[in-house]
Amino acid sequence: MKVLVIGSGGREHALTFKLNQSSLVSHLYAIPGNDAMVNIAEVHKEIAENDHAAIVEFAVAHKIDWAIIGPEQPLTEGLTDKLQALGIKVFGPNKAAAQIEGSKSFAKQIMERHNIPTADYKEINNKDDALSYIEQCDYPIVLKKDGLAAGKGVIIAQNYDEALEAVNELYISGKELVVFETFLEGEEFSLMTFVNGDYAVPFDCIAQDHKRAFDNDKGPNTGGMGAYCPVPHIGEGILNQTNETIAQPIAQAMHKEGYPFFGVLYIGAIVTKEGPKVIEFNARFGDPEAQVLLSRMDSDLMQHIVDLDNKKPIQFEWKDDSFVGVMLASKGYPGSYEKGESVSGFTLDGDYFVSGLTLKDNQYVINGGRVILAVGQGENIASAKQQAYNLVSSIKSDNLFYRNDISNKAIK
Repeated sequence: MKVLVIGSGGREHALTFKLNQSSLVSHLYAIPGNDAMVNIAEVHKEIAENDHAAIVEFAVAHKIDWAIIGPEQPLTEGLTDKLQALGIKVFGPNKAAAQIEGSKSFAKQIMERHNIPTADYKEINNKDDALSYIEQCDYPIVLKKDGLAAGKGVIIAQNYDEALEAVNELYISGKELVVFETFLEGEEFSLMTFVNGDYAVPFDCIAQDHKRAFDNDKGPNTGGMGAYCPVPHIGEGILNQTNETIAQPIAQAMHKEGYPFFGVLYIGAIVTKEGPKVIEFNARFGDPEAQVLLSRMDSDLMQHIVDLDNKKPIQFEWKDDSFVGVMLASKGYPGSYEKGESVSGFTLDGDYFVSGLTLKDNQYVINGGRVILAVGQGENIASAKQQAYNLVSSIKSDNLFYRNDISNKAIK
């Protein structure tokens, strides 16, 4: 079958790398893709990710059987709907269902209606009320911008001064919608769940990512500075409980309320004293969780997607080894950063997944905030971490930084 991957980041690099291994895939395309994908897919950088008309035209002309949409923006903007209207199968929810990520308010309200465990919250749609609220709320408090924010629209305020700064940052016009949440104590993890309406199949391997920019979870939130899997200190009991209290109920709730979801639902969860609770939902694979999970997956991803479409039993198969991914990002990220500096010393054989590099004069140069993920493999987390940082040390660049503590929580 002919398969089209939409997106240009490291997640999409990992998706194309994995799909290229499937015997079901006869031809693999990527729009816009990136230069690191050219040996595993037919890359069409001339078509923009947000040019839905051109993507649809391409899909029809090339008789695409399946489109796999990686990023959240095309999903929330309705690309799935446009492709499906012409008979093209899409792995990725339609616009209505993608609200589960596109609107924090939508997600919190549907969880509240269906008793899905999450933090208590309050929605405030103007700055004046927000300023009044932070004078009397309990701290710490979590502020979440309602719309998409590329993983960076969440601020944890430890006290009033930090909350005041956050309110000034998030209420640009004074009339934005911000969700204020009770801060939850515990350890976070990421569970990918394949969903087709009322049929949900969670991965039986979870991952843990690292959102903060610097070691020891310091600095601003980012799109993700690293991830690892499996997570040995979060046991099967927690996974089963997450399935029973979150994964199955949210699939049923979306289906019941007229927002049937098809694709992968990312459950960002936290282990609290009361059990697992939802931090956030995403309507697509996490990045960089996808890179480590798909590296560990031993079974055929495309076959799983086809089986999901037909609501057939899905049995994921995993390598015995552990995987640790370390993100190298441009200095200054998630703030402003320089582009155009050269990066070398890496291969494209599955050890590295490229997020923000482009070829210029036969040399890879930086064109993004998160640049490249080094993925180490080993018989346990400690050895996988060692391999990951060995791969990091091979990269030659003066303009990148990375965390030194990815996966430390799993190493005793």
